[in-house]
Amino acid sequence: MTSLGWLMDGLDGAMGTLNALVGNVLFFDVLFWDEARRLPFIVLWLVVAAVFLTLRMGFINLRGFRHALHVTAGRYTDPSEPGDVSHYEALSTALSATVGLGNIAGVAIAVSLGGPGATFWMIVAGLFGMTAKFAECTLGQMYRDVGAGGRGVLGGPVQYLSKGFAERGFPGTGRGLAVLFAVLCIGGSLGGGNSFQVNQSMNAMQETVPLLAEAPWLYGLVMTGLVGVVIVGGIHRIANVADKIVPLMAAVYVTGCLVVIVSNAAALPGALAAIVEQALSPDAAYGGFIGVLVVGFQRAAFSNEAGAGSAAIAHSAARTRYPVREGIVALLEPFIDTVVICTMTALVINVSGAYQNPAYADLIAANQGAALTSRAFGEHIAWFPYVLSAAVFLFAYSTMISWSYYGERCTVWLWGEGASRYYKAVFLLFVFLGSVITSTNILNFGDLMILGMALPNLIGVYALHGRVRAALDEYWTQYRRGQFTVFR
Repeated sequence: MTSLGWLMDGLDGAMGTLNALVGNVLFFDVLFWDEARRLPFIVLWLVVAAVFLTLRMGFINLRGFRHALHVTAGRYTDPSEPGDVSHYEALSTALSATVGLGNIAGVAIAVSLGGPGATFWMIVAGLFGMTAKFAECTLGQMYRDVGAGGRGVLGGPVQYLSKGFAERGFPGTGRGLAVLFAVLCIGGSLGGGNSFQVNQSMNAMQETVPLLAEAPWLYGLVMTGLVGVVIVGGIHRIANVADKIVPLMAAVYVTGCLVVIVSNAAALPGALAAIVEQALSPDAAYGGFIGVLVVGFQRAAFSNEAGAGSAAIAHSAARTRYPVREGIVALLEPFIDTVVICTMTALVINVSGAYQNPAYADLIAANQGAALTSRAFGEHIAWFPYVLSAAVFLFAYSTMISWSYYGERCTVWLWGEGASRYYKAVFLLFVFLGSVITSTNILNFGDLMILGMALPNLIGVYALHGRVRAALDEYWTQYRRGQFTVFR
């Protein structure tokens, strides 16, 4: 065996040991997946928060949708407002972090585990998650720090947890929650936002580029170089790349999904019926109703990150004087990410029957969701796996550059600007590691970190939601009266 082979085996073993240790601690068992409880606390935590916030904010996810489109299009954009990026660039950056392999690999895994019914609960989670995203991104704007000249923004949960609790006389509690969030976010940026993306995109690329199956480390080296070129430029370069990649990759992928769905139009009614019936059936796959709900919400949370607080870091950098305005822009994310793109993937997996095809049992067992989706496309469009490989590569790449910003901002908050360069070096190391360690280990680690962020984040959102509602009422009154300047 070559020295590189020994290194790969050693890294994979180390990650497996880490996950084994994590899986044995009470924190992981109770919060994430205790078979005795069947409904992990963290999933319940996300569901209750999303429903509560939707009711508390008067269904702003629905009534604010049209206004969100207008703001994103620049109708209310004043270039003199403080911030680093435009509304559209902030949305693109946040979307590039969420519209990734979770939409392709994660959804395929969810349908494989939970059956067609998981699709229904992913959509429900996406609709309610719109309000959770609104609340956290509004808070991110409220408590952000803006540098000299209105640039150099530092925002997100670390800010509203530390500052918001300090305002209420609990600075120690706020600082502790902020530190916990920062550590989990850094871990999430290295795992789910980085190595998972590399690993799953490589699995899909191996379907069309056999060389990568023999030398996966080559893919890691290429990705490391491409990511490094962008992240050294910070939020401006990341936003410039994201606002071009996101529309392109979404259009290509959704078009491909529609081709497969239309070509299987005869199977569509049966697939839709199965989605609804198995979502509500006590005899549904994966242990009944609760199991399907859990899988659907868990995968939706991993995909759109509503409640995790990550997107608040990107939206904090948007140029605006109205925190609520950026929160309204942010509510578009779960809709685009989950209600549209995840649903497209789920329909492809369902109408093709790939989730129950015995020939793909090895892919399902290994959690290689991207490869499973590629096979499902390949059954109906022989050449589409090549297009999907390109789309998967773009999805993974855009997610990684945005998550590097999230982790870097949390690193700076913890240790100062000087730590930024060290974080970026570690991030690039994990890009390479993603090509040499196994999917299941990365998936578990990514879930632990990213879903774990929701624990401290939503404590802050619960504690501060009154401020959000008051600001929303004031803003919405002005909006309804036509008091905001329209620039285009």
